[in-house]
Amino acid sequence: MSLIEVKDAIKTYQTGEDSFNALNCVSLTVEKGEFVAIMGASGSGKSTFMNMLGTLDKPNSGSYHLDGIDMLSLDIDNLAMVRNEKMGFVFQGFNLISRTTALENVELPMIYKGIPEEERIVRAKKALEIVGLEKREDHMPNQMSGGQQQRVAIARAIVNDPPLILADEPTGNLDTKTSIEVMEFFVNLNKEMGKTIVLVTHEPDIAQYCKRVVRFKDGNIISDEINTHTTIPY
Repeated sequence: MSLIEVKDAIKTYQTGEDSFNALNCVSLTVEKGEFVAIMGASGSGKSTFMNMLGTLDKPNSGSYHLDGIDMLSLDIDNLAMVRNEKMGFVFQGFNLISRTTALENVELPMIYKGIPEEERIVRAKKALEIVGLEKREDHMPNQMSGGQQQRVAIARAIVNDPPLILADEPTGNLDTKTSIEVMEFFVNLNKEMGKTIVLVTHEPDIAQYCKRVVRFKDGNIISDEINTHTTIPY
């Protein structure tokens, strides 16, 4: 069954008297359990597409269904609720709250969901254990390396057990060794936990961890291929 179904999405931006299509009638389907890399040069439309998947932006026309839900028909409150239940986000800049511990950062999505404190703590500890940070739960972000901060962000993304993880250049601020470690966590989330992952990257080495590679250019999808060169034994 399809988790993501985008049909004929057009996103137009106005710049003065001119306009241009950041997305030009884009259609894409992602099945449950897929691990998809979105690639393309700056201005190709990949970030606009990712923002649309995360409901941070809406297309001017077209449709977007997530797990059968028409995302473009929802009001702000219902959109926030579905986003909190169905999506986990991982960003290039980690986006952790600087004056709170790793455990408290991971608890945040559950606070929005109204989960009681006792349950939040248990689930946050479990999520940190999954990413190998059970001994860092009381550390502040500035007491952790970049790789550790990104692993906290991954724990935060999975703590509500969403079916979809959206990762925007998650290794962009990391060195090569740490990038490999972080990507291995994503592979594990996909293989062992069945998470559907859509990951934006401009790095071919990072895309090699994904099962499928979709390339954007000038607001269009120019290729959509199964990754036959991956070194990961799926």
